[in-house]
Amino acid sequence: MEHIITPKVEYVKLLDRYVAKKAATGTLYLTATHLIYVEQATDTRKETWVLHHHISSVEKLPLTASGCSLLIHCKTFQLLHLLLPREREAQEVFQSLLRLSQPVKVEELYAFLYNPQQSEAERTAGWSLVDMATDFSRMGLPNELWEISHINSSYELCSTYPSVLGLPKSASVATVTGSAKFRSRGRLPSLSYYHKDTQAAICRCSQPLSGLSSRCIEDEQMLQAISQANPNCPFIYVVDTRPKLNAMANRAAGKGYENEDNYANIRFHFQGIENIHVMRSSLQKLLELCAQKSPSMSNYLTGLESSGWLRHIKAVMDAGVFLAKAVGDEGASVLVHCSDGWDRTAQVCSLACILLDPYYRTIKGLMVLIEKEWISFGHKFNHRCGHLEGDPKEVSPVFTQFVECVWQLSEQFPCAFQFNERFLLTIHDHVYACQYGNFIGNCQKERQEMRLKERTFSLWPFLLQHQDEFRNPLYRRSAHNSVLRPSTLPLHFKFWCGMYNRYDKGMHPKQSVLDTLLTLTHQQTQEERTMTELQRQLAVADGVLPHPDGPIGSPPDHNTRPEAPPTASLGQSNGGCISLTNGDGAEAEPSSREEAEPQAAKDKPVSMVTQNSEEEVQGSS
Repeated sequence: MEHIITPKVEYVKLLDRYVAKKAATGTLYLTATHLIYVEQATDTRKETWVLHHHISSVEKLPLTASGCSLLIHCKTFQLLHLLLPREREAQEVFQSLLRLSQPVKVEELYAFLYNPQQSEAERTAGWSLVDMATDFSRMGLPNELWEISHINSSYELCSTYPSVLGLPKSASVATVTGSAKFRSRGRLPSLSYYHKDTQAAICRCSQPLSGLSSRCIEDEQMLQAISQANPNCPFIYVVDTRPKLNAMANRAAGKGYENEDNYANIRFHFQGIENIHVMRSSLQKLLELCAQKSPSMSNYLTGLESSGWLRHIKAVMDAGVFLAKAVGDEGASVLVHCSDGWDRTAQVCSLACILLDPYYRTIKGLMVLIEKEWISFGHKFNHRCGHLEGDPKEVSPVFTQFVECVWQLSEQFPCAFQFNERFLLTIHDHVYACQYGNFIGNCQKERQEMRLKERTFSLWPFLLQHQDEFRNPLYRRSAHNSVLRPSTLPLHFKFWCGMYNRYDKGMHPKQSVLDTLLTLTHQQTQEERTMTELQRQLAVADGVLPHPDGPIGSPPDHNTRPEAPPTASLGQSNGGCISLTNGDGAEAEPSSREEAEPQAAKDKPVSMVTQNSEEEVQGSS
């Protein structure tokens, strides 16, 4: 609170660049965590809350006859234009927001203040909900080819890697440590994903310190061990996600890329994804285009093309598709790196996993993927998201691009993902909010040193508790239970209005068919509950139930029992690919209750609404 000079300003106008009506007038409040604007309308009280950590920049415009304006740009792509009556108040609010939105110490982040009223046991369970070792076990590791290693348990081998690593069994300790010394920042080749059917693997690392002519026997042995861990293919792909020109420039600085003459049985490929500075500039151009009030169609399309944003999204997608084809179709293992292996490498490996494995297309699966590929493997969230005051050149929308790539896939395969757009937007917002501790810090070691699991809470339990809001009613796992093969032709990439223009109230409403279906599903659930209760009351009135709290069923002195209430699922009534899922991501197929009973409860293929109705009937038994 010591950074708040003026906690309250009255008669502040909130301007809207689209709406022509009179600007709203209200009161502006500054709290320790939020900026709050309360509109002073006679009939309604409307509040706008903006978390300080969501603010990316504040701009103070020159004084005019109407007052002094503040432009507040948010990391969630919200834009607030506030008109304050006096310049002194505007200056004080401006100075306060600058300090509040750029904390200097990590302890000033919202996560260290936020308390969702959980016990210590609940906090511990929340942090244990998603972990890397469990996902390795799901892939079938350890096995005769791969092992789960704790060689980095004290983070001495690589300070930015997780403590648990997947390594080929044939690689000796000397090979592993030697390879780490030859890789930038010690980020040695480590397992990202293992394909049980083809025995091919995706491994990730950083660039080698090869320079113009250097080589390392241990690193060559490491890649040979990765190749030997896949007996079905005599070679591995080595994918450098950078443009070739950038990689060659790094070579002159003592780094670079693998020389095919020194590594046996590798096939080398460049993918051409630009660096963080190009991506930051591209997003800025995109946002400037979005901020235009009424561009012509020609100017809009020209601006979208010149920003290069969708071109960069396509480049990331192309690399992910290459990996998925290599592993899923050719059965070849792949080693992926960029410069340091924590930006483009995370994007590409994550997308390949989603294309290859339907588990990562579920609500829980995407959480596991983000935990493994981004959090555990050391994506620099503090730097890339600008959580703390620091070098602005380190900020870049790397994770935003990944989230958009997932959304682009969901647009091409609307029935393949258990989650909806709202789920992606919620995760994206929480990455920047710092309300939970998951995305604070640059690596696992830093998070342990900050004791985040003891001082903050995990985001994943919150998302699972609200997963009904994030379900895709079109989800049909059996229809997409194999590798996804998206088209990466330019015509298949769309501008994501739901991300970059979602706060523009003056635009045409962005109606979502999936949101409508989800609303109808919730209404159906409530109506079925009401019907179940009414049937119970009728059963009591007719003497079918021995007492008011008894179940709907046959009394001891009857040989028949009443029919179960009809519960037609959304998939049955609408056909097509409309389907609901249970909590484990299993598909909701139309089936009778008698057919479902022999199966395990967690795999019972019933709709969400049918499941709720049956549980209520059973719960009253």
